[in-house]
Amino acid sequence: MEIGFCGPGLMGAPMIRHLLRAGHTVRVWNRTRAKAEALAAEGAQVVDAPRELATRCEAVLLCLADAPAVEETVFGAAGLLGGANPAEPLRVRWIVDHSSIPPAATRALALRAAAVSSGATDHATNQSGAGWIDAPVSGGVAGAQAGTLAVMAGGAAADVDAIKPLLAAYAARVTHMGDVGAGQTAKLCNQTIVTATIAAIAEAVSLAERSGIDAARLTEALAGGWADSVLLQTFVPRMTQSGLAPIGALRTFQKDVDTVAATAYETGTPMPVSATVQQLLRLGAAMGLGEADLSAFVDVLQTPRGGAGR
Repeated sequence: MEIGFCGPGLMGAPMIRHLLRAGHTVRVWNRTRAKAEALAAEGAQVVDAPRELATRCEAVLLCLADAPAVEETVFGAAGLLGGANPAEPLRVRWIVDHSSIPPAATRALALRAAAVSSGATDHATNQSGAGWIDAPVSGGVAGAQAGTLAVMAGGAAADVDAIKPLLAAYAARVTHMGDVGAGQTAKLCNQTIVTATIAAIAEAVSLAERSGIDAARLTEALAGGWADSVLLQTFVPRMTQSGLAPIGALRTFQKDVDTVAATAYETGTPMPVSATVQQLLRLGAAMGLGEADLSAFVDVLQTPRGGAGR
């Protein structure tokens, strides 16, 4: 399949590599062109604007920072569906959004995309517009590199079934959660659990350090017990060591938890634990830690890494 990909960042770049290894033709665009060009040596074809992808690719995948970035990439002057030229009919059949954005924004973007693309597609292919699949992922950079991501998908069942073989290049599992927006809601549930757990791990590391024991040994001490998890094994080392390569920025968690809070308000859902995590993340931002690694929860608690127990 000819595929377009917008956003070859920490997550997007390894996903693109898996698509190339699977034999797909992948055309790549990024606002910072150098990030796209870094993949050219591995077989990716760099384009100048997202619009080129819509006229040449059957599926276009997005892995972007937030809803404004998705909107600009799709509907901007040089966007996938922006500046339509009748001489260049659209080929894109599916827009697959791996970004984590609010469910309401996803639904609005999907309706807008259907309206725009239905009047600009190549009618020789009997298309009625581009199908929108919101497909946020879980598994982090390690999961993207290993090709074991979990994908939570929202959209028409036929569209999700059509793109599942494509996503299998880097996903161990694709779960259809419902209509457009349902994938984003599932991701909010995921982030609710993840952020609360990492905050609790940071508190445990802080308690260990301030009690005079080696917090780094918690991974061994708690292995196999109820507190053990992928997050525990990942973040205790990151919270007790310095100099490890970042796997994401704390501001990403803040964006997601703010969306959780907004959705909780819209649905009347009491979420006291998530509300506390939200305040921790706001405190981190106020401390200048927005660009710090996800493990910086422990820095918000002002606990030295490698402290009392060393």
